[in-house]
Amino acid sequence: MRRVVVTGGAGFIGSHLAGELADKGYNVVILDDLSTGHLDNIKDLLKRNNVSFVNGSITDLPLLKEQFKDTQYVFHHAASISVPESTENPQLYNENNIAGTLNVLIAAKDNSVSKVIFASSCAVYGDTSELPITEANLPDPLSPYAITKLTGEYYCKIFANVYNLPTVCFRYFNVYGPRQSPESQYAAAIPKFIKKAINNESPIIYGDGEQTRDFVFIRDIVSANILAAQSNVCGIYNVASGESVSINEVSDSIISLTGNKLEPVFENRRSGDIRDSAADITKAAGFGYKPEWTIEKGLKIIIAQYQLSGK
Repeated sequence: MRRVVVTGGAGFIGSHLAGELADKGYNVVILDDLSTGHLDNIKDLLKRNNVSFVNGSITDLPLLKEQFKDTQYVFHHAASISVPESTENPQLYNENNIAGTLNVLIAAKDNSVSKVIFASSCAVYGDTSELPITEANLPDPLSPYAITKLTGEYYCKIFANVYNLPTVCFRYFNVYGPRQSPESQYAAAIPKFIKKAINNESPIIYGDGEQTRDFVFIRDIVSANILAAQSNVCGIYNVASGESVSINEVSDSIISLTGNKLEPVFENRRSGDIRDSAADITKAAGFGYKPEWTIEKGLKIIIAQYQLSGK
């Protein structure tokens, strides 16, 4: 079988992953309800004979059971993804992220899928002082979003142990790259910073800016997914760059790369945001994962593409 399904495949991470899988010769089914994903992200992919699109939700179990037939791998990236939004609407996050993930696992089990790769998050760790963070750190979720991701991991473990469905859970740290939307009020920091800086507007930083993040470029995320699917590994893995930088440093780099003279605007820290983040990626190295993109190299790519396309 060379058929794979990418849930959330019209989104930021999913669309990059779907493209690489198609390049490697897989028959790729992109399943997305377009609540946060966009057809623009996959319009070129849909011109290919080995890529198809299904407009549907992971909350629709019969649809998943039908689409997962004869499927080798399921890359589960469909989710509601905002920490602030999850505190405002926890019920939505429970339905989409917990019930939706359970549906994915049931449908995969019933169709004898070879492996499910689940997109989890470093948010499950909470605000830990034990840095760098290893997979052995005890989870301490600080938001409904983080709880949904941790619950998804537990469901993956149960389906692996009870139903012999191989699962891999990736605790993504701060992913960035082309196609990451700056439009939402809940958008990630890097695309919002870039848009503002290019438009000669001051980036907005929540808190003092000295909080640190481990930013990982999208191409490294894609590499981890494919390596893990094609290996015999299961379990939980950090996926990150293995290095952390402050939000102030990122803001300064973006302002410098865009050539504008700006000063960031500081606002109150947001509820649920962690203070510091740095990943230990030793465990993922065991299946061949090795990040190749520095923050400087990644930012240059995004800014150049943004300036070229205007979005």
